[in-house]
Amino acid sequence: MKWIWTLLILALGVNAVGQAHSVAQEFMDAMDASMSKMQKGMTSAPMNGDVDHDFATMMIPHHQGAIDMAKAELSYGKDPVMRRLAQEILVDQQSEIDAMQLWLSKTQLPDAKKE
Repeated sequence: MKWIWTLLILALGVNAVGQAHSVAQEFMDAMDASMSKMQKGMTSAPMNGDVDHDFATMMIPHHQGAIDMAKAELSYGKDPVMRRLAQEILVDQQSEIDAMQLWLSKTQLPDAKKE
């Protein structure tokens, strides 16, 4: 009978490790997807040769990547300090995206002004 309890405890332990690995893998999958999406967005950003414009168009997907990574932390992370930082990143990065989108909407340069 003692060996049955030993097997049961061992099985529960293996299951817990499997679940922990699964959560860690899900987190890494989310992070990889965030980084891939960010890189694709940055390399396909519509550039026009104006440094300020090009900076903003590349930073928007960069900031969105940070938001997506922060969401992964909130989904899988446990540490209250890291979760609070992730929440701040969500707010701050979205605010900066909004500011850059507003700037871009107000400063579209006609082709004649490009240098």
